[in-house]
Amino acid sequence: MNSSSSTSTTDTLHSFMEALLIDQYFLGWIFAFLFGFLLLLNFKRKREKNNSTEFGTDHSNGYYIPENIAGSTDVIIVGAGVAGSALAYTLAKDGRRVHVIERDLTEQDRIVGELLQPGGYLKLIELGLEDCVNEIDAQRVFGYALYMDGKNTRLSYPLEKFHSDVAGRSFHNGRFVQRMREKAASLPNVRMEQGTVTSLVEKKGSVKGVQYKTKDGQELSAFAPLTIVCDGCFSNLRRSLCNPKVEVPSCFVGLILENIDLPHINHGHVILADPSPILFYKISSTEIRCLVDLPGQKVPSISNGELANYLKTVVAPQVPKQLYNSFIAAVDKGNIRTMPNRSMPADPHPTPGALLLGDAFNMRHPLTGGGMTVALSDIVLIRDLLRPLCDLHDSSTLCKYLESFYTLRKPVASTINTLAGALYKVFCASPDKARQEMRNACFDYLSLGGICSQGPIALLSGLNPRPISLFLHFFAVAIYGVGRLLIPFPSPKRMWLGARLILGASGIIFPIIKSEGLRQMFFPATVPAYYRAPPIR
Repeated sequence: MNSSSSTSTTDTLHSFMEALLIDQYFLGWIFAFLFGFLLLLNFKRKREKNNSTEFGTDHSNGYYIPENIAGSTDVIIVGAGVAGSALAYTLAKDGRRVHVIERDLTEQDRIVGELLQPGGYLKLIELGLEDCVNEIDAQRVFGYALYMDGKNTRLSYPLEKFHSDVAGRSFHNGRFVQRMREKAASLPNVRMEQGTVTSLVEKKGSVKGVQYKTKDGQELSAFAPLTIVCDGCFSNLRRSLCNPKVEVPSCFVGLILENIDLPHINHGHVILADPSPILFYKISSTEIRCLVDLPGQKVPSISNGELANYLKTVVAPQVPKQLYNSFIAAVDKGNIRTMPNRSMPADPHPTPGALLLGDAFNMRHPLTGGGMTVALSDIVLIRDLLRPLCDLHDSSTLCKYLESFYTLRKPVASTINTLAGALYKVFCASPDKARQEMRNACFDYLSLGGICSQGPIALLSGLNPRPISLFLHFFAVAIYGVGRLLIPFPSPKRMWLGARLILGASGIIFPIIKSEGLRQMFFPATVPAYYRAPPIR
Protein backbone atom coordinates (compact mmCIF):
# COMPACT_ATOMS: atom_id res chain seq x y z
CA MET A 1 0.00 0.00 0.00
CA ASN A 2 2.85 2.36 0.79
CA SER A 3 4.36 1.46 -2.56
CA SER A 4 1.07 2.19 -4.37
CA SER A 5 0.65 5.48 -2.52
CA SER A 6 4.20 6.51 -3.40
CA THR A 7 3.54 5.74 -7.03
CA SER A 8 0.33 7.78 -7.06
CA THR A 9 2.09 10.73 -5.46
CA THR A 10 4.86 10.52 -8.03
CA ASP A 11 2.34 10.44 -10.89
CA THR A 12 0.48 13.44 -9.48
CA LEU A 13 3.72 15.40 -9.10
CA HIS A 14 4.72 14.46 -12.63
CA SER A 15 1.35 15.61 -14.00
CA PHE A 16 1.65 18.86 -12.05
CA MET A 17 5.13 19.48 -13.46
CA GLU A 18 3.94 18.78 -17.00
CA ALA A 19 1.00 21.18 -16.54
CA LEU A 20 3.32 23.79 -15.08
CA LEU A 21 5.71 23.37 -18.01
CA ILE A 22 2.85 23.76 -20.49
CA ASP A 23 1.69 26.90 -18.65
CA GLN A 24 5.24 28.25 -18.78
CA TYR A 25 5.39 27.65 -22.52
CA PHE A 26 2.00 29.30 -22.90
CA LEU A 27 3.05 32.25 -20.79
CA GLY A 28 6.32 32.41 -22.73
CA TRP A 29 4.40 32.71 -25.99
CA ILE A 30 2.23 35.43 -24.49
CA PHE A 31 5.29 37.36 -23.24
CA ALA A 32 7.04 36.86 -26.62
CA PHE A 33 3.95 38.15 -28.45
CA LEU A 34 3.69 41.20 -26.19
CA PHE A 35 7.42 41.88 -26.51
CA GLY A 36 7.25 41.64 -30.31
CA PHE A 37 4.20 43.89 -30.40
CA LEU A 38 5.97 46.49 -28.27
CA LEU A 39 9.03 46.33 -30.54
CA LEU A 40 6.86 46.77 -33.62
CA LEU A 41 5.03 49.71 -32.05
CA ASN A 42 8.33 51.34 -31.10
CA PHE A 43 9.67 50.82 -34.62
CA LYS A 44 6.55 52.36 -36.11
CA ARG A 45 6.87 55.40 -33.85
CA LYS A 46 10.50 55.85 -34.85
CA ARG A 47 9.53 55.62 -38.50
CA GLU A 48 6.81 58.24 -38.06
CA LYS A 49 9.34 60.45 -36.30
CA ASN A 50 11.71 60.09 -39.25
CA ASN A 51 8.88 60.92 -41.64
CA SER A 52 8.11 64.02 -39.61
CA THR A 53 11.70 65.10 -40.16
CA GLU A 54 11.06 64.86 -43.89
CA PHE A 55 7.49 66.17 -43.99
CA GLY A 56 6.66 67.24 -40.45
CA THR A 57 7.75 70.15 -38.31
CA ASP A 58 10.08 72.40 -40.17
CA HIS A 59 12.00 74.19 -37.42
CA SER A 60 13.09 76.89 -39.87
CA ASN A 61 9.54 78.21 -40.23
CA GLY A 62 7.56 76.44 -37.52
CA TYR A 63 4.77 75.10 -39.78
CA TYR A 64 3.48 71.56 -39.45
CA ILE A 65 3.17 69.88 -42.82
CA PRO A 66 1.07 66.69 -42.75
CA GLU A 67 2.53 63.59 -44.37
CA ASN A 68 -0.47 63.37 -46.67
CA ILE A 69 0.02 66.87 -48.07
CA ALA A 70 -2.74 66.69 -50.68
CA GLY A 71 -5.23 64.75 -48.61
CA SER A 72 -8.00 67.13 -49.62
CA THR A 73 -6.36 69.54 -52.08
CA ASP A 74 -4.41 69.16 -55.32
CA VAL A 75 -3.89 72.85 -56.09
CA ILE A 76 -3.95 76.00 -53.99
CA ILE A 77 -4.70 79.18 -55.95
CA VAL A 78 -3.86 82.49 -54.33
CA GLY A 79 -6.19 85.15 -55.75
CA ALA A 80 -9.59 84.94 -57.43
CA GLY A 81 -9.41 87.66 -60.03
CA VAL A 82 -9.70 86.92 -63.74
CA ALA A 83 -6.68 84.60 -63.74
CA GLY A 84 -7.38 82.84 -60.43
CA SER A 85 -11.08 82.23 -61.08
CA ALA A 86 -10.54 81.00 -64.64
CA LEU A 87 -7.73 78.71 -63.50
CA ALA A 88 -9.79 77.29 -60.63
CA TYR A 89 -12.66 76.43 -62.97
CA THR A 90 -10.35 74.95 -65.59
CA LEU A 91 -8.38 72.70 -63.23
CA ALA A 92 -11.50 71.63 -61.34
CA LYS A 93 -13.15 70.59 -64.61
CA ASP A 94 -10.17 68.28 -65.12
CA GLY A 95 -10.87 66.66 -61.76
CA ARG A 96 -8.37 68.54 -59.59
CA ARG A 97 -9.34 69.47 -56.03
CA VAL A 98 -8.82 73.22 -55.84
CA HIS A 99 -8.63 75.56 -52.84
CA VAL A 100 -8.89 79.25 -53.79
CA ILE A 101 -7.92 81.90 -51.23
CA GLU A 102 -8.94 85.46 -52.12
CA ARG A 103 -8.41 88.59 -50.07
CA ASP A 104 -11.83 90.11 -50.89
CA LEU A 105 -14.67 88.19 -52.52
CA THR A 106 -16.97 91.22 -52.82
CA GLU A 107 -17.44 92.87 -56.22
CA GLN A 108 -14.58 95.26 -56.97
CA ASP A 109 -14.75 98.59 -58.80
CA ARG A 110 -11.64 98.97 -60.97
CA ILE A 111 -10.78 101.25 -63.89
CA VAL A 112 -8.64 98.70 -65.75
CA GLY A 113 -9.23 95.11 -66.88
CA GLU A 114 -12.36 96.25 -68.72
CA LEU A 115 -11.44 95.31 -72.29
CA LEU A 116 -11.05 91.72 -73.48
CA GLN A 117 -9.51 91.41 -76.93
CA PRO A 118 -10.93 88.88 -79.46
CA GLY A 119 -7.90 86.63 -78.92
CA GLY A 120 -8.72 86.56 -75.22
CA TYR A 121 -12.37 85.80 -75.98
CA LEU A 122 -11.27 82.79 -78.07
CA LYS A 123 -9.32 81.53 -75.06
CA LEU A 124 -12.41 82.10 -72.91
CA ILE A 125 -14.35 79.86 -75.31
CA GLU A 126 -11.60 77.24 -75.16
CA LEU A 127 -11.88 77.21 -71.36
CA GLY A 128 -15.69 76.97 -71.43
CA LEU A 129 -16.13 80.38 -69.78
CA GLU A 130 -17.59 82.41 -72.64
CA ASP A 131 -20.95 82.73 -70.87
CA CYS A 132 -19.26 84.88 -68.21
CA VAL A 133 -19.61 87.90 -70.52
CA ASN A 134 -23.38 87.36 -70.60
CA GLU A 135 -25.82 89.16 -68.30
CA ILE A 136 -23.30 91.86 -67.31
CA ASP A 137 -24.26 94.36 -70.04
CA ALA A 138 -20.96 93.69 -71.85
CA GLN A 139 -20.42 95.53 -75.14
CA ARG A 140 -19.07 93.96 -78.32
CA VAL A 141 -15.93 95.58 -79.73
CA PHE A 142 -14.98 95.23 -83.41
CA GLY A 143 -11.86 97.38 -83.59
CA TYR A 144 -10.40 100.82 -82.91
CA ALA A 145 -10.76 104.36 -84.13
CA LEU A 146 -7.49 106.30 -84.10
CA TYR A 147 -7.43 110.12 -83.82
CA MET A 148 -4.52 112.51 -84.32
CA ASP A 149 -4.34 116.21 -85.23
CA GLY A 150 -7.93 116.39 -86.45
CA LYS A 151 -7.61 113.22 -88.57
CA ASN A 152 -9.08 109.84 -87.75
CA THR A 153 -8.98 106.32 -89.16
CA ARG A 154 -10.88 103.15 -88.28
CA LEU A 155 -9.07 99.83 -87.75
CA SER A 156 -11.29 96.73 -87.69
CA TYR A 157 -10.38 93.36 -86.24
CA PRO A 158 -9.82 90.68 -88.93
CA LEU A 159 -12.75 88.51 -87.82
CA GLU A 160 -13.89 87.19 -91.20
CA LYS A 161 -12.68 83.63 -90.52
CA PHE A 162 -14.33 83.35 -87.12
CA HIS A 163 -17.81 82.65 -85.81
CA SER A 164 -20.07 85.70 -85.64
CA ASP A 165 -19.95 85.69 -81.84
CA VAL A 166 -16.19 86.25 -81.82
CA ALA A 167 -15.32 89.87 -81.07
CA GLY A 168 -13.79 91.91 -78.31
CA ARG A 169 -15.79 92.56 -75.15
CA SER A 170 -15.80 95.58 -72.83
CA PHE A 171 -17.50 95.56 -69.44
CA HIS A 172 -17.31 96.46 -65.77
CA ASN A 173 -14.37 94.42 -64.50
CA GLY A 174 -16.03 93.64 -61.17
CA ARG A 175 -19.12 92.16 -62.83
CA PHE A 176 -17.00 89.95 -65.09
CA VAL A 177 -14.86 88.69 -62.20
CA GLN A 178 -17.93 87.90 -60.06
CA ARG A 179 -19.40 85.82 -62.89
CA MET A 180 -16.17 83.86 -63.16
CA ARG A 181 -16.03 83.33 -59.40
CA GLU A 182 -19.60 82.03 -59.40
CA LYS A 183 -18.80 79.68 -62.25
CA ALA A 184 -15.74 78.29 -60.46
CA ALA A 185 -17.50 78.00 -57.07
CA SER A 186 -20.36 76.04 -58.70
CA LEU A 187 -18.05 73.04 -59.09
CA PRO A 188 -18.08 70.65 -56.09
CA ASN A 189 -14.28 70.23 -56.04
CA VAL A 190 -13.62 73.99 -55.70
CA ARG A 191 -13.37 75.53 -52.27
CA MET A 192 -13.37 79.32 -52.43
CA GLU A 193 -12.40 81.06 -49.22
CA GLN A 194 -11.89 84.68 -48.22
CA GLY A 195 -8.53 85.21 -46.57
CA THR A 196 -5.19 86.95 -46.92
CA VAL A 197 -2.18 84.79 -47.76
CA THR A 198 0.76 86.05 -45.76
CA SER A 199 3.52 83.68 -46.85
CA LEU A 200 4.43 80.53 -48.73
CA VAL A 201 5.27 77.42 -46.71
CA GLU A 202 8.59 76.06 -47.94
CA LYS A 203 10.67 73.01 -47.08
CA LYS A 204 14.12 72.41 -48.57
CA GLY A 205 13.48 74.84 -51.43
CA SER A 206 10.09 73.38 -52.33
CA VAL A 207 6.75 75.12 -51.75
CA LYS A 208 4.34 72.90 -49.79
CA GLY A 209 1.47 75.34 -49.26
CA VAL A 210 0.58 78.71 -47.78
CA GLN A 211 0.05 80.44 -44.46
CA TYR A 212 -3.04 82.68 -44.48
CA LYS A 213 -5.31 84.71 -42.24
CA THR A 214 -9.05 84.17 -42.51
CA LYS A 215 -11.69 86.88 -42.66
CA ASP A 216 -12.19 86.67 -38.87
CA GLY A 217 -8.44 86.90 -38.17
CA GLN A 218 -7.69 83.24 -37.59
CA GLU A 219 -4.24 82.15 -38.81
CA LEU A 220 -4.29 78.87 -40.75
CA SER A 221 -2.12 76.82 -43.07
CA ALA A 222 -3.16 75.04 -46.28
CA PHE A 223 -1.12 72.41 -48.10
CA ALA A 224 -1.05 71.01 -51.62
CA PRO A 225 1.56 69.65 -54.03
CA LEU A 226 1.07 72.72 -56.27
CA THR A 227 0.52 76.36 -55.27
CA ILE A 228 -0.28 78.90 -58.00
CA VAL A 229 0.11 82.57 -57.09
CA CYS A 230 -2.03 84.99 -59.09
CA ASP A 231 -2.84 87.71 -56.56
CA GLY A 232 -2.53 90.65 -58.94
CA CYS A 233 -0.27 93.62 -59.50
CA PHE A 234 0.08 94.31 -55.76
CA SER A 235 1.29 90.76 -55.04
CA ASN A 236 3.27 90.37 -51.81
CA LEU A 237 4.41 86.85 -52.76
CA ARG A 238 6.10 87.42 -56.12
CA ARG A 239 9.51 88.15 -54.59
CA SER A 240 9.71 84.52 -53.49
CA LEU A 241 9.20 83.24 -57.03
CA CYS A 242 10.64 85.81 -59.46
CA ASN A 243 12.94 88.80 -59.83
CA PRO A 244 10.43 91.66 -59.93
CA LYS A 245 11.52 94.69 -61.95
CA VAL A 246 8.41 96.83 -61.79
CA GLU A 247 8.34 100.09 -63.73
CA VAL A 248 5.61 102.74 -63.58
CA PRO A 249 5.84 104.65 -66.88
CA SER A 250 2.55 106.49 -66.37
CA CYS A 251 -0.76 106.69 -64.53
CA PHE A 252 -4.34 106.41 -65.76
CA VAL A 253 -6.97 108.93 -64.73
CA GLY A 254 -10.40 107.29 -65.06
CA LEU A 255 -13.76 108.92 -65.73
CA ILE A 256 -17.19 107.66 -66.83
CA LEU A 257 -19.16 109.49 -69.51
CA GLU A 258 -22.89 108.75 -69.37
CA ASN A 259 -25.74 108.48 -71.90
CA ILE A 260 -23.74 109.18 -75.03
CA ASP A 261 -22.46 107.11 -77.96
CA LEU A 262 -18.96 107.05 -79.37
CA PRO A 263 -18.44 108.48 -82.88
CA HIS A 264 -17.57 104.98 -84.18
CA ILE A 265 -20.04 102.52 -82.68
CA ASN A 266 -18.59 99.31 -81.14
CA HIS A 267 -15.04 100.57 -81.47
CA GLY A 268 -12.52 101.64 -78.90
CA HIS A 269 -11.20 105.16 -79.47
CA VAL A 270 -7.54 106.12 -79.08
CA ILE A 271 -6.61 109.81 -79.26
CA LEU A 272 -2.91 110.47 -79.85
CA ALA A 273 -2.93 113.50 -77.61
CA ASP A 274 -0.22 115.62 -76.04
CA PRO A 275 1.52 114.47 -73.90
CA SER A 276 0.14 110.89 -74.15
CA PRO A 277 -2.88 108.87 -75.36
CA ILE A 278 -6.49 109.15 -74.24
CA LEU A 279 -8.79 106.09 -74.44
CA PHE A 280 -12.57 105.81 -74.76
CA TYR A 281 -14.60 102.59 -74.85
CA LYS A 282 -18.07 101.54 -73.72
CA ILE A 283 -18.33 99.42 -70.58
CA SER A 284 -22.14 99.20 -70.54
CA SER A 285 -25.06 100.28 -72.70
CA THR A 286 -25.09 103.71 -70.99
CA GLU A 287 -21.48 104.27 -69.88
CA ILE A 288 -18.23 105.13 -71.64
CA ARG A 289 -14.95 104.64 -69.85
CA CYS A 290 -12.40 107.39 -70.41
CA LEU A 291 -8.78 106.77 -69.45
CA VAL A 292 -6.39 109.71 -69.63
CA ASP A 293 -2.74 108.67 -69.58
CA LEU A 294 -0.37 110.93 -67.62
CA PRO A 295 3.36 110.16 -68.03
CA GLY A 296 5.35 109.68 -64.86
CA GLN A 297 4.30 108.63 -61.36
CA LYS A 298 2.95 111.96 -60.10
CA VAL A 299 -0.66 112.92 -60.71
CA PRO A 300 -2.04 116.42 -59.99
CA SER A 301 -3.95 116.56 -56.72
CA ILE A 302 -7.64 115.63 -56.81
CA SER A 303 -8.50 117.22 -53.47
CA ASN A 304 -7.49 120.80 -54.34
CA GLY A 305 -8.99 120.70 -57.86
CA GLU A 306 -5.65 120.69 -59.64
CA LEU A 307 -6.42 117.47 -61.54
CA ALA A 308 -9.90 118.65 -62.58
CA ASN A 309 -8.40 121.89 -63.89
CA TYR A 310 -5.75 119.95 -65.85
CA LEU A 311 -8.43 117.74 -67.43
CA LYS A 312 -10.51 120.74 -68.46
CA THR A 313 -7.75 122.95 -69.79
CA VAL A 314 -5.22 120.49 -71.27
CA VAL A 315 -7.11 117.27 -72.03
CA ALA A 316 -10.65 118.39 -72.94
CA PRO A 317 -9.63 120.45 -76.01
CA GLN A 318 -8.03 117.32 -77.50
CA VAL A 319 -10.99 114.94 -77.21
CA PRO A 320 -13.39 114.48 -80.18
CA LYS A 321 -15.90 117.30 -80.28
CA GLN A 322 -18.81 114.83 -80.02
CA LEU A 323 -17.53 113.85 -76.56
CA TYR A 324 -16.41 117.26 -75.28
CA ASN A 325 -19.54 118.24 -73.30
CA SER A 326 -19.89 114.79 -71.72
CA PHE A 327 -16.22 114.84 -70.79
CA ILE A 328 -16.57 118.20 -69.01
CA ALA A 329 -19.72 116.94 -67.25
CA ALA A 330 -17.85 113.84 -66.03
CA VAL A 331 -15.04 116.02 -64.64
CA ASP A 332 -17.56 118.28 -62.89
CA LYS A 333 -19.31 115.25 -61.40
CA GLY A 334 -16.07 114.58 -59.55
CA ASN A 335 -15.90 110.77 -59.68
CA ILE A 336 -12.26 110.80 -60.78
CA ARG A 337 -10.14 107.70 -60.20
CA THR A 338 -6.40 107.17 -60.67
CA MET A 339 -4.22 104.10 -61.00
CA PRO A 340 -0.50 103.60 -61.73
CA ASN A 341 0.29 101.73 -64.95
CA ARG A 342 2.81 99.04 -64.14
CA SER A 343 5.13 97.16 -66.45
CA MET A 344 7.09 94.06 -65.39
CA PRO A 345 8.74 91.51 -67.69
CA ALA A 346 8.47 87.86 -66.71
CA ASP A 347 11.68 86.85 -64.94
CA PRO A 348 10.93 83.74 -62.84
CA HIS A 349 13.23 81.57 -60.82
CA PRO A 350 11.46 78.18 -61.12
CA THR A 351 10.55 76.82 -57.69
CA PRO A 352 9.33 73.24 -57.10
CA GLY A 353 5.69 73.19 -56.07
CA ALA A 354 4.85 76.77 -57.10
CA LEU A 355 3.93 78.83 -60.14
CA LEU A 356 3.32 82.52 -60.84
CA LEU A 357 0.51 83.73 -63.08
CA GLY A 358 -1.29 86.88 -64.19
CA ASP A 359 -0.28 90.38 -63.10
CA ALA A 360 1.61 88.94 -60.14
CA PHE A 361 4.03 87.52 -62.70
CA ASN A 362 3.97 89.63 -65.84
CA MET A 363 2.58 93.11 -66.61
CA ARG A 364 2.60 95.39 -69.62
CA HIS A 365 1.26 98.90 -70.26
CA PRO A 366 -2.56 98.59 -70.40
CA LEU A 367 -2.83 100.81 -73.51
CA THR A 368 -3.55 97.80 -75.76
CA GLY A 369 -5.77 95.89 -73.31
CA GLY A 370 -3.74 92.70 -73.64
CA GLY A 371 -3.45 91.65 -69.99
CA MET A 372 -6.44 89.30 -69.83
CA THR A 373 -5.52 87.76 -73.18
CA VAL A 374 -2.06 86.86 -71.85
CA ALA A 375 -3.49 85.44 -68.61
CA LEU A 376 -6.12 83.30 -70.35
CA SER A 377 -3.58 82.06 -72.88
CA ASP A 378 -1.31 81.05 -69.99
CA ILE A 379 -4.17 79.16 -68.33
CA VAL A 380 -4.88 77.13 -71.47
CA LEU A 381 -1.19 76.23 -71.58
CA ILE A 382 -1.10 75.23 -67.88
CA ARG A 383 -4.21 73.08 -68.31
CA ASP A 384 -2.70 71.22 -71.25
CA LEU A 385 0.65 70.78 -69.49
CA LEU A 386 -0.89 69.34 -66.34
CA ARG A 387 -3.39 67.00 -68.01
CA PRO A 388 -0.91 64.10 -68.47
CA LEU A 389 0.07 64.33 -64.77
CA CYS A 390 -2.36 62.17 -62.81
CA ASP A 391 -0.33 62.56 -59.61
CA LEU A 392 0.94 66.04 -58.79
CA HIS A 393 3.06 64.54 -55.98
CA ASP A 394 5.63 63.53 -58.57
CA SER A 395 7.60 66.67 -57.74
CA SER A 396 10.44 66.03 -60.18
CA THR A 397 8.16 65.69 -63.22
CA LEU A 398 5.92 68.52 -62.02
CA CYS A 399 8.90 70.86 -61.71
CA LYS A 400 10.02 70.08 -65.26
CA TYR A 401 6.53 70.74 -66.61
CA LEU A 402 6.26 74.04 -64.76
CA GLU A 403 9.66 75.14 -66.03
CA SER A 404 8.43 74.32 -69.54
CA PHE A 405 5.47 76.63 -68.98
CA TYR A 406 7.75 79.65 -68.60
CA THR A 407 9.37 78.87 -71.96
CA LEU A 408 6.29 77.78 -73.94
CA ARG A 409 4.34 80.93 -73.02
CA LYS A 410 7.01 83.30 -74.30
CA PRO A 411 6.15 83.78 -78.00
CA VAL A 412 2.52 84.79 -77.36
CA ALA A 413 3.02 86.70 -74.11
CA SER A 414 6.16 88.52 -75.27
CA THR A 415 4.53 89.62 -78.52
CA ILE A 416 1.62 91.24 -76.68
CA ASN A 417 3.94 92.71 -74.04
CA THR A 418 6.37 94.15 -76.58
CA LEU A 419 3.60 95.62 -78.71
CA ALA A 420 2.08 97.37 -75.68
CA GLY A 421 5.40 98.90 -74.61
CA ALA A 422 6.43 99.91 -78.11
CA LEU A 423 3.07 101.43 -79.08
CA TYR A 424 2.91 103.45 -75.89
CA LYS A 425 6.32 105.00 -76.57
CA VAL A 426 5.47 105.68 -80.22
CA PHE A 427 2.05 107.18 -79.40
CA CYS A 428 3.38 109.61 -76.78
CA ALA A 429 4.19 113.12 -77.95
CA SER A 430 7.86 114.11 -77.93
CA PRO A 431 9.89 117.26 -78.59
CA ASP A 432 12.34 115.11 -80.54
CA LYS A 433 11.78 115.58 -84.29
CA ALA A 434 12.64 111.96 -85.12
CA ARG A 435 10.11 110.68 -82.57
CA GLN A 436 7.50 113.03 -84.03
CA GLU A 437 8.15 111.57 -87.47
CA MET A 438 7.83 108.03 -86.10
CA ARG A 439 4.49 108.90 -84.52
CA ASN A 440 3.18 110.46 -87.73
CA ALA A 441 4.47 107.53 -89.78
CA CYS A 442 2.70 105.06 -87.48
CA PHE A 443 -0.66 106.84 -87.86
CA ASP A 444 -0.32 107.09 -91.64
CA TYR A 445 0.91 103.48 -91.99
CA LEU A 446 -2.14 102.18 -90.09
CA SER A 447 -4.37 104.41 -92.24
CA LEU A 448 -3.14 102.72 -95.45
CA GLY A 449 -5.47 99.76 -94.89
CA GLY A 450 -4.90 96.25 -96.19
CA ILE A 451 -2.04 94.37 -94.59
CA CYS A 452 -0.66 97.62 -93.13
CA SER A 453 -3.65 97.87 -90.79
CA GLN A 454 -4.78 94.24 -90.58
CA GLY A 455 -1.34 92.95 -89.59
CA PRO A 456 -0.84 95.28 -86.59
CA ILE A 457 -4.49 95.01 -85.47
CA ALA A 458 -4.23 91.19 -85.61
CA LEU A 459 -1.24 91.45 -83.30
CA LEU A 460 -2.99 93.87 -80.94
CA SER A 461 -6.17 91.77 -80.80
CA GLY A 462 -4.30 88.60 -79.87
CA LEU A 463 -5.55 86.84 -83.02
CA ASN A 464 -2.04 86.51 -84.48
CA PRO A 465 0.48 87.12 -81.67
CA ARG A 466 3.67 86.21 -83.55
CA PRO A 467 6.99 87.85 -82.65
CA ILE A 468 8.33 87.93 -86.20
CA SER A 469 5.16 89.63 -87.47
CA LEU A 470 5.50 92.29 -84.77
CA PHE A 471 9.16 92.87 -85.60
CA LEU A 472 8.50 93.21 -89.34
CA HIS A 473 5.55 95.58 -88.96
CA PHE A 474 7.36 97.77 -86.45
CA PHE A 475 10.32 98.31 -88.77
CA ALA A 476 8.02 98.61 -91.77
CA VAL A 477 6.59 101.67 -90.01
CA ALA A 478 10.10 103.05 -89.48
CA ILE A 479 11.10 102.44 -93.11
CA TYR A 480 7.82 103.97 -94.28
CA GLY A 481 8.67 107.05 -92.19
CA VAL A 482 12.15 107.25 -93.73
CA GLY A 483 10.68 106.87 -97.22
CA ARG A 484 8.35 109.81 -96.64
CA LEU A 485 11.32 111.94 -95.60
CA LEU A 486 13.40 111.05 -98.66
CA ILE A 487 10.66 111.67 -101.21
CA PRO A 488 10.79 113.74 -103.35
CA PHE A 489 14.23 115.18 -102.44
CA PRO A 490 16.64 113.33 -100.08
CA SER A 491 18.38 116.36 -98.61
CA PRO A 492 21.22 115.79 -96.09
CA LYS A 493 18.98 117.14 -93.31
CA ARG A 494 16.19 114.71 -94.19
CA MET A 495 18.63 111.80 -94.52
CA TRP A 496 20.03 112.55 -91.09
CA LEU A 497 16.48 112.74 -89.67
CA GLY A 498 15.69 109.39 -91.32
CA ALA A 499 18.77 107.82 -89.74
CA ARG A 500 17.73 109.17 -86.35
CA LEU A 501 14.22 107.76 -86.90
CA ILE A 502 15.65 104.25 -87.47
CA LEU A 503 17.93 104.61 -84.45
CA GLY A 504 15.00 105.85 -82.36
CA ALA A 505 12.83 102.91 -83.46
CA SER A 506 15.62 100.50 -82.54
CA GLY A 507 16.00 102.25 -79.19
CA ILE A 508 12.31 101.65 -78.50
CA ILE A 509 11.88 98.00 -79.43
CA PHE A 510 15.22 96.31 -78.76
CA PRO A 511 15.35 97.08 -75.00
CA ILE A 512 11.82 95.67 -74.65
CA ILE A 513 12.76 92.52 -76.57
CA LYS A 514 15.89 92.17 -74.47
CA SER A 515 13.89 92.37 -71.24
CA GLU A 516 11.43 89.79 -72.56
CA GLY A 517 14.24 87.46 -73.66
CA LEU A 518 15.35 87.41 -77.30
CA ARG A 519 16.05 83.68 -77.37
CA GLN A 520 12.84 82.66 -75.56
CA MET A 521 10.75 85.02 -77.67
CA PHE A 522 12.02 84.21 -81.17
CA PHE A 523 13.76 80.82 -80.72
CA PRO A 524 11.99 78.99 -77.86
CA ALA A 525 12.89 75.59 -79.32
CA THR A 526 16.56 76.27 -78.50
CA VAL A 527 15.75 76.46 -74.76
CA PRO A 528 16.19 73.07 -73.01
CA ALA A 529 12.95 73.49 -71.02
CA TYR A 530 11.04 73.51 -74.33
CA TYR A 531 11.40 69.71 -74.50
CA ARG A 532 10.63 68.92 -70.87
CA ALA A 533 6.93 68.51 -71.45
CA PRO A 534 4.86 66.58 -73.99
CA PRO A 535 3.72 68.39 -77.15
CA ILE A 536 0.59 70.48 -76.59
CA ARG A 537 -2.31 69.10 -78.60
